[in-house]
Amino acid sequence: MDENKNQIKKALNEIVAIVYITQENAVFERKSDFLTLTLTAPNEEGVVETKTYERIFLHRAFPFDNPFSYISVLDKDNKEIGMISDLSVLKEEDAEAIKSELNRKYYTPVVKSIISLKDKFGFSYWKVMTDEGELTFTLHDTFHSLMKVDGGTRIFITDIDGNRYEIPDIEALDRKSYKKIELFL
Repeated sequence: MDENKNQIKKALNEIVAIVYITQENAVFERKSDFLTLTLTAPNEEGVVETKTYERIFLHRAFPFDNPFSYISVLDKDNKEIGMISDLSVLKEEDAEAIKSELNRKYYTPVVKSIISLKDKFGFSYWKVMTDEGELTFTLHDTFHSLMKVDGGTRIFITDIDGNRYEIPDIEALDRKSYKKIELFL
């Protein structure tokens, strides 16, 4: 029974023990196309050590509401190294490197207008004008591929390949574009 309690206690300690990454304890560098992190923090035994992670991955905890706050930093094995509470706690050059990496990972063109939208056999075929130019994509089960945020006026679209698109304000679309998407709202 004591063994089970110790395992539970260890698991709870791991959940609660968040290492916050700041300019005082971290240095980010770009090597080739990857970000590396050198972090000085307590290890599992509580001893402060400096460790370099040759490749890190970033994950937004609140991608829609706080895109540059509460960023989880993961190692190559997908284990959390620590959390960045806000980019403002980092040196400017580190914050820019993190922001660049997040913008690459969470690339989301903004839809300005809908040129055409056709629905056939559970798939919808979109041709849109975005801030990146004209794009085409396909959705499966359109109703579930549209996510309303901010009271329903902001829409995120996820296509069959996992790419994301954003309509910042559905009510700001031109009338023809709105009529094309209205059925799916």
